[in-house]
Amino acid sequence: MPHDRHIEFERLHNFRDMGGYRTADGRTLAWGTLYRADSLGKLQGADWDRFLTLGIRTVIDLRYPWEIDAKGRIPEPERFTYANLSIEHRPYDQAAIDPALDPWRYLADRFAEVAEDGTDEIRRAIELIADGPGPAVFHCASGKDRTGLIAALVLTLLDVPEEQILADFALTELATARLTADWHAAHPGRTLHWPSYGRAPATVMALVLADLTTRYGSPSAYVTGPVGITPDTVARLRARLLD
Repeated sequence: MPHDRHIEFERLHNFRDMGGYRTADGRTLAWGTLYRADSLGKLQGADWDRFLTLGIRTVIDLRYPWEIDAKGRIPEPERFTYANLSIEHRPYDQAAIDPALDPWRYLADRFAEVAEDGTDEIRRAIELIADGPGPAVFHCASGKDRTGLIAALVLTLLDVPEEQILADFALTELATARLTADWHAAHPGRTLHWPSYGRAPATVMALVLADLTTRYGSPSAYVTGPVGITPDTVARLRARLLD
């Protein structure tokens, strides 16, 4: 039976089931066990009803606390095992990035900062995916960069080949137009200076994984080294997510 990776909501644009990715040893990430999303603070009405049908029990919000204060968190967080783990520590405004900069190198450098600063929160997020009640969802604001990094690291620990990790990251491109439209609606007095707003080409994640390899030996060595994910956690993550 075919599965839909993209789950349609009215107000969310980037909600995806991470099932179906194949590991190097031929196993498959189970459908309906792990989701990635843009802000769940946007859930209301029919969207909320649809979300509840997924049976999600663990919610990991990767945004800054001040983003949550401004935009709201998931409704009724007490229904879930909920954690706010802000993996980014150096805020920047994507709408205001200099258009003359190489956009993909610029973004990869921001990922490198998150990888350096956010090891504690990244570890706790991955441990919660491994050990919290399932199914689980993790999200940031657009479901693009912070969410994309956690997705890439989880897929790395599951031994999913890089080509599939890059393809998963790039699926955000299908949401770019709607994410950009939302930005314009939310900032009627501002100009969007950066032409690459909301973009997530595979090139960015390829640079991120190459940077992790240059600095730490491999993306896997980064997660098991500086982040501190233990072999036991990897085993539990695989047992939970893989068919």
